[in-house]
Amino acid sequence: MEKDIDEKSTRRGRVRFFLLYCIAGVVLNLTLAEIVDLMGIPAFADTAGTMSISMLGGMLPGVIVGFVTNAIKCITKSNEMYYAALNMLSAIMVSIFVRKGWVKKKLGCAASIAIITAVTATIGTVMTWFLHSADIGGTSKELALDLHESGLPRFWALYLSLFITELFDKGLSFIAALFMVKLVPEKVAASMPPTGRWQAPIDTDMAAGIKSEKNRVVSLRTKMLIILVAASVLVAGIAIVISFVLFKRSMKNDHIRLADGIATIVASKIDPEKVDAYMENGVDEPGYTETLEEMYRLKNSLPDIQYMYVYQIHEDGCHVVFDLDSDVQGSAAGDVVKFDESFMKLVPTLLKDRKIDPIVTDGAFGWLLTVYKPVYDKEGNCVCYACTDVSMNLLETYGYSFITKQVSLLIGFFMLILAVGLWLVEYNVIVPVNTMAYSAEDFAYNSDEARDESVRLMKYLNIRTGDEIENLYNAFVKTISESMSYVDDIQTKTETISKMQNGLIMVLADMVESRDKCTGDHVRKTVAYCRVILRQLKEKGYYSDIIDEEFTRNVMNAAPLHDIGKIQVSDTILNKPGKLTDEEFEIMKTHTTRGSLIIDRAIAMVPDSDYLTEAKNVAEFHHEKWNGKVYPHGLKGEEIPLSARIMAVADVFDALVSQRSYKKPFTVEKAMSIIREDAGTHFDPYVADAFLSAEDEVRRIADDHAKSFS
Repeated sequence: MEKDIDEKSTRRGRVRFFLLYCIAGVVLNLTLAEIVDLMGIPAFADTAGTMSISMLGGMLPGVIVGFVTNAIKCITKSNEMYYAALNMLSAIMVSIFVRKGWVKKKLGCAASIAIITAVTATIGTVMTWFLHSADIGGTSKELALDLHESGLPRFWALYLSLFITELFDKGLSFIAALFMVKLVPEKVAASMPPTGRWQAPIDTDMAAGIKSEKNRVVSLRTKMLIILVAASVLVAGIAIVISFVLFKRSMKNDHIRLADGIATIVASKIDPEKVDAYMENGVDEPGYTETLEEMYRLKNSLPDIQYMYVYQIHEDGCHVVFDLDSDVQGSAAGDVVKFDESFMKLVPTLLKDRKIDPIVTDGAFGWLLTVYKPVYDKEGNCVCYACTDVSMNLLETYGYSFITKQVSLLIGFFMLILAVGLWLVEYNVIVPVNTMAYSAEDFAYNSDEARDESVRLMKYLNIRTGDEIENLYNAFVKTISESMSYVDDIQTKTETISKMQNGLIMVLADMVESRDKCTGDHVRKTVAYCRVILRQLKEKGYYSDIIDEEFTRNVMNAAPLHDIGKIQVSDTILNKPGKLTDEEFEIMKTHTTRGSLIIDRAIAMVPDSDYLTEAKNVAEFHHEKWNGKVYPHGLKGEEIPLSARIMAVADVFDALVSQRSYKKPFTVEKAMSIIREDAGTHFDPYVADAFLSAEDEVRRIADDHAKSFS
């Protein structure tokens, strides 16, 4: 009983860890997508988390992260769910590239990005084309329209624009994923693939032996794959056909009701006693023009209506009472329109002044759904027919869009079901059966020690799938144990796995200040300098599209955390009295990325905090130079977040005017001169200008803190 409890506890621990890093991947996708959306960048940025999790955990968690990401995004953007398959497909391709070892080589990474881009751009173009009714749409619409105006056909303009967008998006996401994977400790990374074993792990020799086993015909894994794919495709195909038939039927009925309702309204507008006068005098007849205008207003309010007209039916053709202009000019009152060939079979019925059911014709005027509504005089005689035609081409267009949506959704669900199904089959059936078969085949009988070791190994497998496989294993072990007469007790209890940590570490606290007094004073001064810079930027009108009260508040709250990563830097390096060695400096430089990771954990708990987002930007990027020639990422210009560019000036100035164990303080004049000289190379020139324009206030802050610190 205790062993079962331990196993359940272990499984729950694995499940919690699995869910935790899947959630982290989803949060990363949504955060980056939101940032890109807010910045107005024509990209998706919702696959970096998917790719990271796929690189670390394999196909299953990557597919789950991709699916959940788009499921959440579709709450605000309904079309996002149709593109879930692309996100999941990226996860599958990345997991394949990782298994092949491509991500370890520069050329392999480039090939991976190219393949992912080509596949997602091609599929995405087809989906977008049909989702938008064979027209240009989607995130790359503006670029596609520009390309189309330059002479490219609509489809190829859409494809090229999507390819460019995907190349940028997937390339950036892939590189970001590689970077994030490198930040994950090896021990954590090793435990991320969801093995899902309901048995003890096997050694490399046994794994190699199982892999070398040949099947007489087809492996169980292949059979299960075929069954899963065939069942899913069959169910999906039937569902699509049925839903499409029902959709077309529903749409046709809706169009019939629409056309019938409009024809009824038109019929009510016609004065039956004046029909002959209308035909003879046309617009000269009182009331004719007013009725015509009402019909035009009605037609123009409903884009689905292709043609609207009122005819008298005679043996020589349709005598026009009213005929509204559309894509062709309408006939004048009194004109005779010859019967269309597709309409001839209904003429005898119409000549007898009888009602006809709505009909679908495909003639000279196109593929149309036509409704004829008789207009009766006081004696109950049919004097004419009010007619409306609805284009069936629209119905066909709606059908393509509907099928695309259904196929996209089903492919997404199919990929999720396939990934989960294969994973369950792998670790609930294939791995247990293969390990049992290998252990039985390798069973040794030549000595007591060998038999004991073989029984021990069989028991060691401890298969716990909770189904017939487990029953088979138990019967197998029992039979072998009894035949060898070595059954005394069940295998010793499995060592209890260490309990998971009770919570996340408190990140947003006075950690840096507790390390040394100098750092604390530095934090307060840089906050003051940032306040000055933000005020001056606003007064000068620089970055007015970014700097508002919320941005200012977020930056001021984030500024004290710019060196939070130093909490993970050794005191020996942090407080070294002399100059750092190259190796020590490399370690010191990691405080930027370490700070980013610390704040990432806080963001995971509070994902909607703009303040934490700016804190991450400040912590990670405040050492970036305007010219891109420094750490941690070599960003340049406005690639560097504005909050980090502001902190860069404040941080460097305070470092210059402050006393350190390895240098004397510079004068304010000298420090200001350095800021001025480095504007446009080290610093954002606008930020530097804002700072330099407040020299008196900067001097006062420096002096006040110098007195306080002394």
